[in-house]
Order: sequence, then structure tokens, then C-alpha cells
Amino acid sequence: MRAINGWAGTVSTRTGKLLHQAWLVLVALMALGAIGRVHAESIDPSKVANINAATFEVVIPKAVDDPLTYEKPLPLQLLPYQERTDKYFSIGTAFALGNNRYVTAGHVLLVAVGDLTGPPALRDASGHVYAIDKIEKFSLQQDFVVFSLKDQPGTTALATNTKPALNSVVYAVGNALGTGVVIRDGLYTSDTPEEENGRWKWMRFSAAASPGNSGGPLLDQDGKVIGVVLMKSANENLNYALPISEVLNASDNTAVMDKQLSYQLDVLDYDQNASFKAQFPLPASYADFSANYLKLQNSFNEQQLKALLQQQSADLFPNGAGSNRILHDSPQLSFFPTLIAHTGSGQWSYAGRELNRVPLSGNGYIASGVVGHNFLIHLRRPDDMKADAFYDDPKQMMDLVLKTGFWYRQVGPEKIKITSLGEPTTKDDYTDTWQRHWKVFVWPEPYINAQIVVFALPVPDGYAIMMRLNPAMTTHDSLIDMKALTTFFNVDYGGSLAQWKAFLADDTLLPQSLKNTRIDIDYGKRFSYDSDTIAFNYPASLQAITPDNMLAVGFGYFPNNGKVSLQANYIQLRLNVTDPDRISVRRHVAPSADLDDNFKEAWGKLLHKQHPYDGVAYNDGDEMDIATVIDPSSSGTPAELYTAFYGTQGTHKPDEMKAKLDSLTQGFKIKSH
Repeated sequence: MRAINGWAGTVSTRTGKLLHQAWLVLVALMALGAIGRVHAESIDPSKVANINAATFEVVIPKAVDDPLTYEKPLPLQLLPYQERTDKYFSIGTAFALGNNRYVTAGHVLLVAVGDLTGPPALRDASGHVYAIDKIEKFSLQQDFVVFSLKDQPGTTALATNTKPALNSVVYAVGNALGTGVVIRDGLYTSDTPEEENGRWKWMRFSAAASPGNSGGPLLDQDGKVIGVVLMKSANENLNYALPISEVLNASDNTAVMDKQLSYQLDVLDYDQNASFKAQFPLPASYADFSANYLKLQNSFNEQQLKALLQQQSADLFPNGAGSNRILHDSPQLSFFPTLIAHTGSGQWSYAGRELNRVPLSGNGYIASGVVGHNFLIHLRRPDDMKADAFYDDPKQMMDLVLKTGFWYRQVGPEKIKITSLGEPTTKDDYTDTWQRHWKVFVWPEPYINAQIVVFALPVPDGYAIMMRLNPAMTTHDSLIDMKALTTFFNVDYGGSLAQWKAFLADDTLLPQSLKNTRIDIDYGKRFSYDSDTIAFNYPASLQAITPDNMLAVGFGYFPNNGKVSLQANYIQLRLNVTDPDRISVRRHVAPSADLDDNFKEAWGKLLHKQHPYDGVAYNDGDEMDIATVIDPSSSGTPAELYTAFYGTQGTHKPDEMKAKLDSLTQGFKIKSH
């Protein structure tokens, strides 16, 4: 079942559905508008005035100030008059029970938790808005809330009927589609036990209900409340209500959470299920209620994430046999970020690929893709942007991302590109499992009550980015999810030698795997690389050394003092982005016993220096290549080996190629691991 107003996902499911929720938020809010009142002809006309007076829209204020910048002025004239002039968004329906008690769906109230523009309120038919005073009852599992107002509307309340008859005529009353309160008729068809353990029964009815109806009253033929309209079935043309008796008989002055929830992380193919059980005392102001609820929900989600990771800790990457293909595979370079995800076959593999690339000025570009609920982005910094200013300016970074048309705002039939989000409201730093240093930013999008969460990893040529759009209420969930996902975030470091020089100059940007590595670049003379594991250098006679040379450092996962650490396993240098002339050094690990023959055959070639690792030049299309295995530093069967490679365009004498390779391997040093 799903909530009728389309918002329940923000509280009944985990952030595994964040992007879908955000889309629902966007669609729902764009559809909201007029508050005109219509009613079905079949109800007794003498009762309509009282029903209308006792039924309210639940509204939240629109943002007064918009921090976003657009490609052109928003064509608000394309919106219906009511929508463009209304100062509020309609999010659901509420009704009066008398004695300053009002009822709506719990998920309607929770829509506004963490809201960016202001607290929810009630609005009557004349447009008067009433502020909520105290939250008096709340049930997450039964999905209702009872509250009072600071000022009384002075209207007659709805009477209740706690024993309605099956197959009787009923009326669903609510703010259908945000266009005003509508009364629609149908039949009370049946009762069905709630899904977890049958603690109560839902009422099923055939009266039509639309997004926005959530929280409205279900009435009997006499206009008495028999239930609270909440959900509709995805598989049948029936709607669901909570019997009003459950609201009246619920514990006073208590907020109760007792609901089975599922926690999911994008890289795992299994979920963590548990009951969210908690209580706190009422009455409370809306602000205090929101703070208490968020505190408990955030704590529960943190516990769920911890339990999910602990449950499979022995098999989580890089542990367990399912990780061996990645740990022992021949290294490849990937400058577009990927996530290491668990598959149904029990293996870990790279997920994600570049789906779109948009060029920027100065050789910059934005490459993007999607994995799960995460946008993955490689931002190459334009050459005319200074590195120190670039890495310290999140607004500039996001403005570049927005140049791709990544975000837009729908206004009537038009899509208006967002060109700037302004400054982020939150700036933070995070160091992941692999000792990489992330920059964490949060930007608001008040017009859809959403936030953009960005984890940006500095790399020599710009940023590797993981990004989400989520309802404001679930920003904390995105933050803890994305922190966990950094462990599974894979990217190699690349850029021109000029970019590397600027990157290496700022120690705060470097991952731990590069902090003990010395890269010396002497243009026109010599390049040298010296790390904890290897050292090598070569002169400009082997390959010209200029600021435009491209240096790539690929990373692998290696045992280190009983733990697995991120270490360089592939160093490659090219003359430029397009030139095939290249030098490379690779680190290879002996395959584990469970890996297939392809791994073992490749390792055998290395051990015995078979082609192409025999130090003999060979033609490969329109270029010549030569490679060799560096002799291990110790005797016995090695656990890992290094290869050196040189490739260049055209045809060359074998002796010339051998001399080039020798200039690379001469003085090559393998250090203790």
C-alpha cells in the first residue's frame, strides 16, 4: 500500500528510495494549487456546510527567498493564478473533532519535519491559516496525529461513529490533488488486518481518493467520522482508512513508534529489517515534536546501518572470497568513479559507468553516471581555474556541474535550467576507511523542500563526486549512507603533470596512500617516482617531460600489517591525452586458489617472463611495445611482481626499443612490503 498523498515514503521506507521520493516531492508540489470546494451531489446538502467548515488543508509555507539562480527569469505567468499567488503548498487534509482537537495522517505531518521553509499549519475555506499549538497524540504505525491549534477557527466539529456497518455508503473527504476539498462517495467494503501482526484492522472503501486526500475524514451517510483516509492499494481499486476508534482509544499524551522498517545500502543485495520502537511524552510544540522524532529516527537508522554492515562483516569488501577477483585482478585505470557492489552470485564487482559527458571551457568536462540512488560524477577542472581557489570554492564547483543542465525547475510546460545553488548551507570534511579526504556539502532546494548532498573527493584534475537529491527530512540518512559508501567508492587519480604539481602542493588533499610518495617533476630533464613499495625514474630522452604529460596513478587493495590498505598498483605516463606513447609500471598479485584458470594463466606468464613480458619488442597495430618483469627483490616464489612497459607510435628497431626499456628499468627498486 502507499500513502494517498505520495509522501509516505519519507517515513515508511529507507533512503533506498530517496531519488524516487524526491521525484514524488517534485511532482506533488508542482501540482498543488487552488482551495476551491466542490462536493458530491449524493450527500445530504444540509450537512455539506458543516463538513466543509470542519475540514482543512494542511499547508506549509513557500520559501520567501530563493537561493537558486536560473538561466532566465522564471516564467511564473505560465502557472495557474492560484498556484503562482498562493503563499503555501498543500500537503494533505485534516479535520476537527472538537475541544480543540484536530486529526491528520501521521505521514502528512512528517512531510514537514525538517522542512526548509516553516512549520505546517491548517487553512480553512476562506484562506485563513491557523498555527499548530501542541502535538497531543501520534502513532507512526497507525499513521495518525492529534493536535491543537493556537487560535480556534470557531467551527463545528465532526461527530464520530465507532461502529460503522459494512457495505454502507461512505464519503471520502479531502484536499484531492491539492485543488481543494472534495467529497466523493463509495462503499465501506471490508476490513483487513494490518500487515505486521494484525494489531488492528484497516477499513477498505471504494470512494475515490487522490494525492492530497491523506488525513481527511471518511464519513458515514450521516456525515459522522468513521475513519482517517490514509492509503490506497497498488493492486486494486480500493482505498484504506484507519478506524476512528483507534484514534480515540489511543494513549493520550504519547508519541508511539512501533513499525517494521527495512534498511538498504546501494552496494548490498540484502536488507536489514527491524522494528522502529520508541516513545516520547506529549503534548509538545511542533518544533519539539520534530526534534524528538528526528533524533529517534536518526538514531534508529544509524543502528540499522551498523547492524547491516556487522551482519555481513566477514564477507564485506575487501573481506571474504567474493572480493578476490578485485583484489587479484590485473589492474586497470578508471578515472570515472565506480562503486564496488555485491552481486547475487556472491561476488564483488565494479558498478557504474560514464553515461554522459559535457565539455567545459579550458579542456574541462563533466562526466556523469548513476549507481543506485547516487549520481557519480568526474569533474575535470578547466585549465584557467587556479587549483587553490578551485578546491576551496564549493559554489564554483557546483556551478560547473550545473553547466551540464543537471538540475532544472519545471514551471508549467517549461524546464528552466538552474545555473547556481549559491553557497552550501553545510561544509564538512570526512576521512574514509582508505584515508581519503572528502569535502561534504549540503545545498537546499526550498521550492521542493529538498536538499542536495555532495561528497567530493579531490583528485589531481578536479573532483570525483558522489551526489544525491533527497527530501529535507532524510538528509541525515543520506549523509550516513554516503559515508558508508565511501568504503566502496573506487577511483584512480589522473591529470596533467601541471595539475599534479598543484595537487601535490596541498597536503590536505592527498590520500594517505600518496603522502609517503615523492613525485619529482623536472620539466625537460627527469621524472622520478618514489613510494614505500617501489622507486623508479627516467630521463627526457625516454619520453619528453612537459606540463601537458598525463600522469595516472591507479590504486588497488593490499594487505598491510593485518589490514587491507589502498596502495598504488599502476603508474602510467603519456605524452598527452591523445598520444598513444606511454610508459607504465604495474603491480601484480599472485591469484588466490579459488580464482579461475584465466588468473592462473596470466600469473604463469609473469612468473616465466613469457610474451609479452619477455623484453622483446613487438608490433601492436600502428605502434611498437615492449615489456618485462622486474626481478623480485627476494628469492623464492614471489607473492607479487612488477612489470615495466614502453610503447610508442610507428616502427622502430628492436635494439632501440630495448634501450628505451632499459632506461626505464635501470635503477628500478622494489622495496620491502
